[in-house]
Amino acid sequence: MSDKEPSGAEKLFGDFAPALVHFTDDVLFGEVWKRTELTPKERSLVTVAALATNGNTEQLVFHLGLAKENGNTEAELIEAITHLAFYAGWPQAMAAMAVAKQVFRN
Repeated sequence: MSDKEPSGAEKLFGDFAPALVHFTDDVLFGEVWKRTELTPKERSLVTVAALATNGNTEQLVFHLGLAKENGNTEAELIEAITHLAFYAGWPQAMAAMAVAKQVFRN
C-alpha cells in the first residue's frame, strides 16, 4: 500500500473511471505537463486561457491555484482574463473573473 496522497482525479473518479484517472495523472500531468518546450508557468497561463475561453469554470478553480504555484501572479492572471474578454467573449471573461475573485480572495 502506498503512503502517497491520492490525486484529485483519483479522489473524484478512482473506482468509477480508473482509465480517466490514469490518463489524467500519468499522461496529462505525468507526461504533457513535464515537457520542456514550455515552462510550467507558461503551461498554466495557456491552460487558464483555454479554460476561461471555453467557460470551464469548474476546472478553472484548480488551475488558477496551480498557475500561482507555477509562478503566475494574481495580477498577471487577472490581466490575462481581462484581455480574453475581447477575444473569447465578455460572458466567458466575466465568469472566469468571478472564479478568480473567489479563488484569490478566499
